[in-house]
Amino acid sequence: MSEPGSASPPGRIAFSGEPGAFAEDAVRAAFGEVDRVGLPGFRQVFDEVEAGGSVAGVVPIENSVHGTVRENYDLLLEHDLELRAEVVVPVRLCLAALPGDHIEDIERVYSHVQALGQAEAYLRTRPWALLTTYNTAGAGRLIVDRQEHGSAAVLSPRAAGLFGLGILADGIQDVDDNRTRFLVIARHDAGLPKLITGIGDAMRTTLVVAVRNEPGALLRVLTVFSAHALNMSTIESRPSRERAWEYVFWIDLDAAADDPAAAAALADLEAVTTMIRVLGSYPRAAQG
Repeated sequence: MSEPGSASPPGRIAFSGEPGAFAEDAVRAAFGEVDRVGLPGFRQVFDEVEAGGSVAGVVPIENSVHGTVRENYDLLLEHDLELRAEVVVPVRLCLAALPGDHIEDIERVYSHVQALGQAEAYLRTRPWALLTTYNTAGAGRLIVDRQEHGSAAVLSPRAAGLFGLGILADGIQDVDDNRTRFLVIARHDAGLPKLITGIGDAMRTTLVVAVRNEPGALLRVLTVFSAHALNMSTIESRPSRERAWEYVFWIDLDAAADDPAAAAALADLEAVTTMIRVLGSYPRAAQG
């Protein structure tokens, strides 16, 4: 793996977290064993890609159990980057601690807030203190770096193995079919490494729209998509950050932006929105 902030080698991909993070799994699923760099947080990934330090980044946008990663919606609107692909990664969680620790020894459990939520039922079975970290794999590194006995991390079995942790309980996620959808972000002019197996042939377009704060404004947007027989797979509202109590809406359409129906709908949206921005039209994940 490369160091953050160094000149971008051809094809380097940025992700948030430590080796073994689910975001790194997403990089490998999308591109294979490419050069990659782990960064401390989502904002750092966006900044790294926008500045040219990495050719692309991979960030989570939605978990099938715990919902959307709203911070990344805001960062997408803040940065001038393009969505190039998506990849869906299965999420298997375990509880791991330093070698020699037993489950009866554990007092504290560290992980990312999303992972703690995805293993909530299991974690409620004991009176552990639950503490958030910036990343699941980072929770494992924290315990190892501090040699913190009496603490455990919720992370992937692969990450536990990378850090030499002992698995105390495996498969602790609330739902067996737990998956996270990741987006590949890049500059508009960037050439990316070839995508590999796991990316489907169907297309998806992500856009964000703002509407007037008046009755029926969102309905008029939805009517445009209905009139052109377009399916929305996702709609998410976020504060506009320009006026209090006004919102923008993120929409995933199951079509390419240059599909005739989608192109006509995007043209019609101009009359019923105050802002429209297409973030990207990209291959859907095979499992997405």
